[in-house]
Order: sequence, then structure tokens, then C-alpha cells
Amino acid sequence: MEMDQDASKRMKRLLLLLNAILLSIGNCGGPLIMRLYFVHGGKRVWLSSWLETGGWPIIFVPLLHHLPPTPPHGRWFRHQGPVFIASMVIGILTGFDDYLYAYGVARLPVSTSSLVIASQLGFTALFAFLLVKQKFTPYSINAVALLTIGAGVLALHSNGDRPKGESNREYYLGFFMTIAAAVMYGLILPMVELTYKKAKQEITYTLVLEIQLVMCFFATVVCTIGMIVNNDFQAIPREARAFGLGETKYYVVMVCSGIIWQCFFLGAIGVIFAGSSLLSAIIIAVLLPVTEVLAVIFYQEKFQAEKGVSLVLSLWGFISYFYGELKHSKKKSKTLIPETEMPQTISSSNP
Repeated sequence: MEMDQDASKRMKRLLLLLNAILLSIGNCGGPLIMRLYFVHGGKRVWLSSWLETGGWPIIFVPLLHHLPPTPPHGRWFRHQGPVFIASMVIGILTGFDDYLYAYGVARLPVSTSSLVIASQLGFTALFAFLLVKQKFTPYSINAVALLTIGAGVLALHSNGDRPKGESNREYYLGFFMTIAAAVMYGLILPMVELTYKKAKQEITYTLVLEIQLVMCFFATVVCTIGMIVNNDFQAIPREARAFGLGETKYYVVMVCSGIIWQCFFLGAIGVIFAGSSLLSAIIIAVLLPVTEVLAVIFYQEKFQAEKGVSLVLSLWGFISYFYGELKHSKKKSKTLIPETEMPQTISSSNP
């Protein structure tokens, strides 16, 4: 029995590590490749939104690997009605969140939008407390406060890195759209965790993949409607010919964008499955310095004093959170030692 529990814990840790890697790839690469599209002449926000979830057929690759050769009860897919409805609702919300985020990236430098989106952690913490009764320690509260303040510091002098040719109105609209995206995704992560907790069926990694498939499908439907209304499909060939890096690279950017963003979404819900929605938000925030550095390297973006202060506060928040988690796990392991040693003492006294 103990061996089975140990094997289960090891498998969950392995899944957590794998999904954290996927989340890292998507979280750092997604904003950079999306900004690449806009920097070199791309102007279609709904198209960029569509690419965030449009790669959903990729999920069939790991999903088919996990499906049994013979479907149990005559069904290939395992999700039941309530889980499907919850996944559909979250997917629709994700579609609108994709648009808010893409609009922000279109107007803001990557380094700025990444710092603003870090405020998502504060909203995730709030909604996690309300929806899934997330427990907080003084360290996690301190981390959430510091990360939220760090993102807020940018508002003090936010238009100093405004791209050339962009009006104040467009810049500030992008700023507030990014904050709105942070609020909405801060709600979406705990909603996914709530779906796991309220599901009246066993939550397996196969079911997690199915939930992700449904979410991305309906998010893509929302963005497809937006593209149709905005005539984006007709504009794609024309935009590809005028793209700064060339027509072929335009389509390469599209394909890579779809793949990288799937890494993000798969990683995010996988971390929720193996950990929690707050941990998923923490990992997203932890990767902020990496995205910052990459944006400065690849796009020669300015790194003003406000960004430096925001970055220091964010790093302080990360250290606070992980120190608290380390302290909590050590305290927990100490309390478990007497319980695990007691049976051994009793058994050794018997002949």
C-alpha cells in the first residue's frame, strides 16, 4: 500500500515537473512570438487571439497515447456532462481573455506587458480563496502583495516606453486591457481547479487533457467568430505578402505561435492538476525575469527605473513564497516523523 502511494507521489511530481517545463516554454515564448507578429507588420488582434488556442488538435497526440485500446462502457472520452459544461464555459471565457491579452501585446512592449500580467497572481489568489478555499501563509500573502505592487509600480510612469507612432490613448488602452486579461485569467485558473474538485468522477491526467481540449476548442470558436466579423480570414494572404520577415516566415510564425501557446495552456492546467491554481500562477510570475531579459535582448526594449523596481519587488515576492513553502514542508515532515516511527518501534518489540 505504501509502495503504491510512493509511486503515485513520484508520478505526480514527474507530471508536475513536465507541466512546469511546458508552462515555462509557453509563458516565455508565447509573448515573444506574438510580439514578433506585431513588430513586423501584423495588425490582426483576433487572429493573434485565435492562435493562442487554435493549436488545440495537438492535444490529440498525448490524448490518444493515454486512451485505452478498447473504450470502457463504449465511450472513448471520459468526461461527464457537468465537467463538459464547466469546460465549455471556461473555454468561452478563455476566448475573450485571449483577445484582451493579444490587444495588450499589440500595444505594449513585451517587458511591460509581462510585468503588468504578473498582477494576475493577486487576482488568482483572491479567486482561489473565494472559489476553492485556498489556504494562505504570511509568506504567500507577502508574495502576492509584493507581486501585485510590483506590477502597479509601472502605472506611475508607464508611457515612457511607448512604441513610436502610438498615441497615449492606444498605449493606455493596451495597458488596461492587459490588466483586464490578468483579472480574467486570475479567475479562470481557480475555476479549472474548482472543476477538478467538484467533478463527480476520478480526475486522471487523461481527463485533464480532455478538459483542455474542450476549453481550447470553445475558446477558438469565440476567436473564429471575432475573425469572421473582423474579416481577418480574407486579410491573411494580403498581410502575409506585406509581412516584414517575408511571406513564408509569416506562416512559420503562425504555426510556431499555435504550438508554443498550446504548451502554455497544457502546462497551466497540468500544474493545477498536480499542484494548485495558485502554484500555476506563481510559476507564471516566476518566469517574469526570464521574459524580461529575452524581450530586452531580442527587441532592444528600454529597461527604465520603474521596470527595475517592479522586477526587484517581483523577485522579492518569489523568494518570500518559496521560502514559506520550504519552511512549511519542513515543518510538515517533522510532524510526520513520529507517526512513521511508531509502528516500527512496536513491530521491533515483537519476537
